[in-house]
Amino acid sequence: MYTRILIATDGSELAQKGLDHGLALAKRLDADVTIVTVTEPSLPPASPTTAAWAPGFDLTELDNAKTRSAQEILENATKQAQAAGVRASTVHVPNRYPAEGIMEAAKERGSNLIVVASHGRRGLGRLLLGSQTLEVLTHSSIPVLVIR
Repeated sequence: MYTRILIATDGSELAQKGLDHGLALAKRLDADVTIVTVTEPSLPPASPTTAAWAPGFDLTELDNAKTRSAQEILENATKQAQAAGVRASTVHVPNRYPAEGIMEAAKERGSNLIVVASHGRRGLGRLLLGSQTLEVLTHSSIPVLVIR
């Protein structure tokens, strides 16, 4: 049924539950896994006035730090997949919002299931902050398994 599973992670404790569940499912189904992490765009200051708070701020260093963090997240996830006996590859999608990056990676990799963790926000918090999981759930043409 599911032969190519994409598991999204941001390295958080909740995302770990999604990774654990996705790897266990892949093991049972003998499915190939792609583990993805997405880093959001680094936006420059909006104007010279707002730039005054951080003179000399280097966006390149910020992007490099995000890349190093993504590599660490994916290395840890790879070790977990190996320990579980699951075939896994990884992908870092930079400069995208998480939902966009997850769906792009799933399509590019030919995934037929996306596994994501729910962040568990409710009510006003979800409305104000948005839900990347909800975005994936409502906009993906690929089936989505949400882990709580």
